[in-house]
Parts: sequence; C-alpha cells; structure tokens
Amino acid sequence: MMADGVKVLLVEDDPEIGRIVRDHLRRQNYDVTWASSGAEGWEDFQAQPYDLVLVDLMLPEMDGFTVCKHIRLTSHVPILIMSARHEDEAKVRGLDLGADDYVTKPFSLTELSARITSHLRRYRRYKNEDAPARIEENRFEFAGGLTIDSEKKEVCLNNIPVALTPKELGLLLLLAEHPHRLFTKQELYEHIWGQSDLEGNGTVTVHVKSLRKKLLDDKRDSRFIQTVWGSGYRFVGEPIS
Repeated sequence: MMADGVKVLLVEDDPEIGRIVRDHLRRQNYDVTWASSGAEGWEDFQAQPYDLVLVDLMLPEMDGFTVCKHIRLTSHVPILIMSARHEDEAKVRGLDLGADDYVTKPFSLTELSARITSHLRRYRRYKNEDAPARIEENRFEFAGGLTIDSEKKEVCLNNIPVALTPKELGLLLLLAEHPHRLFTKQELYEHIWGQSDLEGNGTVTVHVKSLRKKLLDDKRDSRFIQTVWGSGYRFVGEPIS
C-alpha cells in the first residue's frame, strides 16, 4: 500500500479532531505523529523527516501560518491545511505561504484520505525527477573562501573547517539557502529556536555576532551576512558557479 512507511505529521490542538484523524490514518498504515501546538509541531518536524504535514491554522504558541512558513523554508514536503476558517483571505494566505491544499472543517475522512494520496503521489514524482539537482544543491561555494555543505553540516573558510554551534549553523544555512531574502530577527528566532517570544531578538543578535566573528565577516563591509538596520539580516555572499 502507498501508506506503508509514510510518515505524516499532524498538528492539531483540538483533541477530538486530532484523535479521529490520527486513528483514521493509522488504520490506513500511515505512521502518524500528533502535535497539539504549533511550536511542538515545528519541533517535531525538525526532529525527523516527514512525507506530509497536516496543520490547523488556529494553534497555541505558534499559529498554522507560521508553521507553514517555516516548513516551506526548508522542505518541499506536501502541506495540507485543515481549518474551520472559511474566508478566502485565510485560504489565499495559507497557499501563498507554501501550503499545497486547504481542507475546510468539517470534512469527510474519505476526502482527506483522497487528497493525501494525491499529494503523496505528486511529491514522489517530484522527488524522483528532481533528485540529481537536489544532490548538487547540498554544497555551496562563495567568493571569499566560504564553503557550506548542508548535507554534511560542514562549513569551511579558505579550506579550514569552522567550528559552529548548532544554532549558528542553523542560522547560516537558513540565510545562505535563501540569498538576499530579508529575515527579521523574530523570523529567525521562530525558525531556529522554535519559539515566538519577541524577547528572543537579543539571542539572535548575539548568535549572528558570534557567527560573523568566526567567518571573519566585518559587519561594516559584509561579505556574507548583511545587517539591514531596523529590519534584520540577509545573506549577500557571491556564489561561485
């Protein structure tokens, strides 16, 4: 069966709906992890690979929109939103953030299963077609001697390994994989630390400062990480083709 071995992350705070969906999918041989908050769901997603994500919008700690945004920054895995919100604005926003489908509550379990099967089939076709390119994208080289291997989680500067903490590596990978995209400190804190606390902005500043020091990157004349005053940071490294 297509469901055998397929890992599904379910992010739903309603205990009744979560239990019904989880049990239904498990009966179809899906391997289901159920998270009851947005922060827990994002933490679970980072802990292991998943083949598909089902996410509610109205979640505690971190809403479903934010969960979708962070997942899409690092993965092409299918995301299906399940929500009681019927307005078009919510649907458009969710799809704009990278969700693949939007199922309005209440929904039938048969319909949900059909949509899951359809998106899994497309995702498997996409992975097979795109595999060679994705392997090449694991390694990045930039002017100034910076090399990043995202698969091995190795960073070198002028062929000398750079010892980064897990948070520093996470920041560098996120920024480098989305060049010239501006990330606010809040977005970085949510994505790397998995929390929505605005007071975490100071934590981001300290880690970026340490990362720059290790990369010998002068913030007044940045080769790699540029500060956008009052907004956040973006990666400006010049790729070597």
